[in-house]
Amino acid sequence: MTIQVGDRLPEATFTIFTAEGPAPKTTGDLFTGKTVALFAVPGAFTPTCSAKHVPGYVQHAKELKAKGVDLIACVSVNDVFVMKAWGLDQGVGDDVLMLADGNGVFAKAVGLEMDASKYGMGPRSQRYSMIVKDGVVETLNVEAGGEFRVSAAEYMLEQL
Repeated sequence: MTIQVGDRLPEATFTIFTAEGPAPKTTGDLFTGKTVALFAVPGAFTPTCSAKHVPGYVQHAKELKAKGVDLIACVSVNDVFVMKAWGLDQGVGDDVLMLADGNGVFAKAVGLEMDASKYGMGPRSQRYSMIVKDGVVETLNVEAGGEFRVSAAEYMLEQL
């Protein structure tokens, strides 16, 4: 079942890259007591994700934070090393936290997984964004297949 507005995020563990190397971060670590702009992409280094999705959140990070967002996070079903390299490539710096959902556990837990096997990518996350306050989904924007509109940073800014 797909997560809905008003639902609490399920417990899951992501991996982030720190100065000490890969480190686990739970949904509790990331979302408790914070307003988080979370967006998900089907894959690192893919065309729309790299040309539009991540750059939009980097470009609008200050505006999002000025509207009360404590953390901007990008999640993808990729390993932590790919997410680190992609973050460096995209110049996210401290503006966007890159979350590796390497086994797709979070994507499946929120009911937003998809099968990209026909593209040679296997199980992945759908493209979406959500505003999460203290672990509860306040806004959820799931893209229709092949689209990029409602999960964009600009769209999220209009919702805050």
